[in-house]
Amino acid sequence: MNKYERLTDEQLIQKLRGGEREIMDYIMDKYKSMVRKKARAMYLLGGENEDLIQEGMIGLIKAVRDYDAEQGSSFSSFAELCVSRQMYSAIEASRRKKHLPLNSYISLYEESEDSHDGKKMPLIDTIEPAQETDPEALYFSKEYTEAFVEQLNGNLSQLERNVLYLHLMGTDYRKIADLLGKSPKSIDNAIQRIRGKAEKMLHRSR
Repeated sequence: MNKYERLTDEQLIQKLRGGEREIMDYIMDKYKSMVRKKARAMYLLGGENEDLIQEGMIGLIKAVRDYDAEQGSSFSSFAELCVSRQMYSAIEASRRKKHLPLNSYISLYEESEDSHDGKKMPLIDTIEPAQETDPEALYFSKEYTEAFVEQLNGNLSQLERNVLYLHLMGTDYRKIADLLGKSPKSIDNAIQRIRGKAEKMLHRSR
């Protein structure tokens, strides 16, 4: 058993800030699956999955740096909010730059590797948790994701529902095509339709 597994997230962050830098790698690994899952959901709004994962890891770094236990929220909740906001901000930035690929952005995660103690991360903006009002980021925080997917399912065809389920499970296009007996092109078209419907739903919620 890893020596950190018995500690709470809050205890881990306290030790990290006390100088145990290797804890950062443990937290990154612990929350990697959450970032990947959220990237698959955010993919419906635009962006590429791997780029969104990178942005999500940046959000996770922000969460570690900015988390304040005195605010009353758990680290896991704060981390999900930071990851959601970072991903959505990247999508919006890409749209504003007329679909400039997200992979053209500098990797802030690599830039921060020497700053695991949280004392020097100049390239990452500070998040103020008490001021988090972005409806899109909130919509994709843990408590809203399931409700959003359920609502979205009501607007999808049976094929689209099957594709969405497999997509959110992390299944790639070719495997989805094999499982559903469809061509990869038809699966791609279904994903694009789902993304379009998801965006319309999100815009109506503003």
